[in-house]
Amino acid sequence: MADPTANERHTVFEYIYRDAGNWKTAGALLLTGAPGDSEATIRSSLEWADQFVAEQVGVPSLCPQHFEATGDGPSDLDHAYHEFVGLREATPDDLLQSPAGSVSELVERMRAAAGRWDVTLSSNCFL
Repeated sequence: MADPTANERHTVFEYIYRDAGNWKTAGALLLTGAPGDSEATIRSSLEWADQFVAEQVGVPSLCPQHFEATGDGPSDLDHAYHEFVGLREATPDDLLQSPAGSVSELVERMRAAAGRWDVTLSSNCFL
């Protein structure tokens, strides 16, 4: 039996967590739907051109992976923001993971947060 989603388009939302020491941890989120003009809409919603609070828009925080990779726990170098890198078409390797929602849903959450980013939703808020 054929996979009913085989012809469905998928997009990858790429983002990073960068601490104040410039240590970076990259992440990617598979989404259903085509990117279209979503990248421009997302960028217009962000703080300082590329910053967002992951927890506020349902994007998994990269902080646990960041702390593990750097061998350090939360410190005065950490903060509440993640950095949006961009959207791209999914590759066959990307499709090995399950989608975490749709592009349109994420765009709507970004729009709703625009100008109202709430750092208190991040576990790094009170560091």
